[in-house]
Amino acid sequence: MYRDKKIALVIPAYNESRLIQPTLKNVPEVIDKIYVVDDCSTDNMTSVVQSLAKEDPRIELIEHEENQGPGGAIITGYRASSRDNYDIAVVVGGDYQMPLDEVHAFLDPLIDKQADYTKGNRFFVWDKTRSKMPKIRIFGNIIITAMTKIASGYYKIMDVVDGYTAITKQAIDIVDWDIAWKRYGYPMDFLIRLNAYGQKVKDIPRTPIYLEGERQSQIKGLRYAIRVAPMLIRGFFWRMFFRYIYLDFHPLVLFFICGILLFPFGVALGFELIYREFFAGGATGPKAILCALSIITGLQFLLFGMWFDMEMSK
Repeated sequence: MYRDKKIALVIPAYNESRLIQPTLKNVPEVIDKIYVVDDCSTDNMTSVVQSLAKEDPRIELIEHEENQGPGGAIITGYRASSRDNYDIAVVVGGDYQMPLDEVHAFLDPLIDKQADYTKGNRFFVWDKTRSKMPKIRIFGNIIITAMTKIASGYYKIMDVVDGYTAITKQAIDIVDWDIAWKRYGYPMDFLIRLNAYGQKVKDIPRTPIYLEGERQSQIKGLRYAIRVAPMLIRGFFWRMFFRYIYLDFHPLVLFFICGILLFPFGVALGFELIYREFFAGGATGPKAILCALSIITGLQFLLFGMWFDMEMSK
């Protein structure tokens, strides 16, 4: 236990037969239970975990019958932790690249009621991150973080793709995980769900670890951002409806609707005016005024919508 709280560790793992052993052997004593969720591995990871479970009674192996993705494995671990009445569930990967000796920093804000969900932020230790993380991944991380800020409503967070997290039992129980995204991109979707249910999120500085010769994150810059963009867009509209219409009404929804309609219309009209100016006999004054008003007003609506959303999510 840690500060009179029962702590569970959830490890989503797929084909981690080599690195799951050092991961499990270095779990600190503050962890009361370890759920290793095998997401249909094709190597001998299952036998490795079963062997380690004989040495450490805290370890419980949960096997998926079909591959659900890392998000699905985490949700399985969340539900097991809540079912067994653990107060907090910590999540790390099975690749031995998340320092469990720093877990206290993730637990304290939850126990002190400062947050419902804590997540790692490698950019707080910028010198170490810059020297270890490839620049293309830093660029991709920044783009995805900017998109996630708008989609999730958590404008003060960074490094949204980091998978080192901790969550309270109350937060697990309140979120509908059945509709959560389970494949790669799940950390961003989880943030959207948590914001919709009014949960507090806090960034925690954590040391980045990259083992030489081991596979790295799926983040590959702009390509990854394009892959997760549709999920973030769907999540944004779902959050707007669920939090600001279904649970309670807030006029920021109208600001976003007006902005989303007017700004693209103004931009499209602007391109038409440019075409007409050079190739079709010239643009008309009224259309130019309509274009300018649509762009300016649409942008103002979007900015006010973001401002209200930011205030609501403090």
